[in-house]
Amino acid sequence: MKRHFFSLMIVLALFFVASCQDPNVESSEPAPQMLNCDPADGVQDVIGSSISFKLTFDQNIRVLSDKRANVSIDNGASIAKINTYLAELTIDINELQEGQTYTLLLPKGTVSGFKPLQEECEEIRITFSTKSFESISQNITPNLVTANPHPNAQRLYDYFREIYGKKSLSGAIARVNWNLDEVNWVNQWTGKKPAMATFDYIHLPFSPANWIDYGDLSPVTEFFNEGGIISACWHWNVPATSAAADASNVTCTPGDGSMNDKGDWTTTFRPKNIFVDGTWEQKTVEADLKKITDYLKLLQTQGIPVVWRPLHEAAGNTYTQWKSGAWFWWGVDGGEVYVKLWRYVFDYFKEAGLNNLIWVWTCQASNADDNDAPFYPGDEYVDIIGKDIYNTSSVSAIRDNFELVKALYPTKMVTLSENGGVPNMAAQWDGGAHWLYSMPWYDYGLDGTEGYNHGSANIAWWKASFAHDSIITLDELPANLYQ
Repeated sequence: MKRHFFSLMIVLALFFVASCQDPNVESSEPAPQMLNCDPADGVQDVIGSSISFKLTFDQNIRVLSDKRANVSIDNGASIAKINTYLAELTIDINELQEGQTYTLLLPKGTVSGFKPLQEECEEIRITFSTKSFESISQNITPNLVTANPHPNAQRLYDYFREIYGKKSLSGAIARVNWNLDEVNWVNQWTGKKPAMATFDYIHLPFSPANWIDYGDLSPVTEFFNEGGIISACWHWNVPATSAAADASNVTCTPGDGSMNDKGDWTTTFRPKNIFVDGTWEQKTVEADLKKITDYLKLLQTQGIPVVWRPLHEAAGNTYTQWKSGAWFWWGVDGGEVYVKLWRYVFDYFKEAGLNNLIWVWTCQASNADDNDAPFYPGDEYVDIIGKDIYNTSSVSAIRDNFELVKALYPTKMVTLSENGGVPNMAAQWDGGAHWLYSMPWYDYGLDGTEGYNHGSANIAWWKASFAHDSIITLDELPANLYQ
């Protein structure tokens, strides 16, 4: 009897073990399931040489180090980075070519969950295509956004439209103390002057003074009377705090009102408070707008149109990989407040009777992820889209930026509104970046020598640019550009 009982127990035990090992028995922990892909699978007309996909799963996931090499992309593109965080998987892809279709492949088992005995995640395939730049077309708005513009402003804008895509204007930014030093330095060593000269109202809080007086138009009228094109930017400096007693403590850098680690003042000025009655921000803006309007009207009285670029680079690092926010006070409260401020300035000038301005807004978009569209004031408030580029040797990357901005704003001309440490304009033009104009940043240390190591564009850069048939210099501007 005991022998039969013992045999029965062995049979039951073997049956139990076999049942546990049966491959047909379902695991209690299912594999992770992808819920969403951003951009979506099948996205078309991707612009630029890079893209980032974010895959969201129904549970926390991981991609083990020995599995990451299994992730692949075809047609010569490369996987730049793979990152997991909780239920999200981010894959960065570089070296995309225009007009191509790609497949991103994650083989079965690449993605896994954290729980034991989980089944393998199934294969994931994501397809997408890049846009051919030849297919990007623009239809430029014929009229300025300023109603009843000054005749010379409209004539200048018409000239811009005439040359856009065929020629590119050369330009230089003045050293900030209201002068033509950069223009004259370039002329000294090339025999030619840039077609455009940009001035900066950065010292508005101090003007008039014995070292800066925007009421003295002589640097501007000198260049304009030679037939040149005038542009202006405005690094809008405000007091460091509401209680700042020293007028020299002005800045456009946001912060706590003290000096930063670079020895520069920061400001607690908040743009959202401009629209709150009685605030120091509101009083500061009202006083500054009255002052700069009077200075700009002096130019209007002389019949001088101004390519006007205020409130630039507003988004800063808001949308970049660093996500560290705005560089200037006018961007710290986000896109909605910034747009409200831009339109407020626009309407203020309109009510004051200013009609000689051609409005340039600076776009900082680099790709689909780093896109500052929420900061765009709107087509009815912007004439030209600018892009600032520094310290890149890649002509193809610059061309990608040009085509990206064209595609984002198909009714606006696109210009290189600031640049430094980039290939000369001949190389950029031949590479497909057909900017309306370029504007190398100034250098404080000009010493009168051709070999001076200019921080943004040395004389070799200028000579190569001027040697190209598509780059317009001052002497090549139409004699009848203005009335």
